Amino acid sequence: MSVAEAVAARRSCRAFLSDAIDADFVRDVLVKASRAASGGNVQPWRIYLLHGKRMDTFKAGIAERVAKGLVDTPEYPVYPSPLKEPYRTQRFAVGEEMYARLGIPREDKMARLEWFANNYQFFGAPMAVFVAVDIDMVTAQWTDLGGYMATVTLLLEEAGLASCSQECWSVQHKFVSKFVGMPAKEMLFAGIAIGKADVEHPVNGFMTARAAPEVWLRDA
Repeated sequence: MSVAEAVAARRSCRAFLSDAIDADFVRDVLVKASRAASGGNVQPWRIYLLHGKRMDTFKAGIAERVAKGLVDTPEYPVYPSPLKEPYRTQRFAVGEEMYARLGIPREDKMARLEWFANNYQFFGAPMAVFVAVDIDMVTAQWTDLGGYMATVTLLLEEAGLASCSQECWSVQHKFVSKFVGMPAKEMLFAGIAIGKADVEHPVNGFMTARAAPEVWLRDA
């Protein structure tokens, strides 16, 4: 698979098979991804790999918190408030398409919340990583985190593994940080669910659209 093919094929998987994944292989992917571009070679990413019995324990613990409606105040805003156009419409469209494939109407708020809670089980994935950053880093280093995560997901795609990058963990950062032993000087950014895609699940049957190049590409 070429890089271009991996970019074209990659999507956010929201239903995984429970099949075990080789942790050593994923560690190798995480190491390879560290060749991602990093301004000044700062390499600000701090990565925590979760799998096996620890994953089972984590899922049980976070399920209790979610069931009780416990959330943390996010340490960073996932979206600006308000989210202006055209960004709002683009975000709205993907949500509506996803719930349409799941057969959950807009009026059924409870069913939508129940589905969203699957985020906190990594959509059934048997493995995940958490991506953290030193709290003293600034915006430029946060872009490096995105570059690292994108590289991870493309390497996984090349290997036939699916992934889903998740910023939803921003409202459970205290639980995550304590569970993985994250030092106080680090801040949780996001998670990446990793596993084999359940290709039969309807939620995995669509790929998000992208805006036409005319919207965002200009000759300078």
